[in-house]
Amino acid sequence: MNPKPFLEINRVIHEKGRLAIVSSLAASPELSFTELRDSLQMTDGNLTTHIRTLQEAGYIAVTKSFRNNRPLTTCRLTERGRDAFKEYIDCLEHILRETRGV
Repeated sequence: MNPKPFLEINRVIHEKGRLAIVSSLAASPELSFTELRDSLQMTDGNLTTHIRTLQEAGYIAVTKSFRNNRPLTTCRLTERGRDAFKEYIDCLEHILRETRGV
């Protein structure tokens, strides 16, 4: 087994909480903080930490606004984030092909 693909796994995305966030955002144009928190069953603090890491990597964009005089935070994947997610999936598929001998 060639270890190279394992070394190429994107560690920012690979962490299970961030993978869940990126996967959710890949399936939707944007999601609110509350939608992400509730659907992924994360605490506010845990979600905030993961969002910050993804934002620092340039993978997600965070927008703060108001709706009905209440704060609203929304997240969306950036183009860089979409590319990184695609590369991550491609890397996993490569590992699976090698493991199965295909």
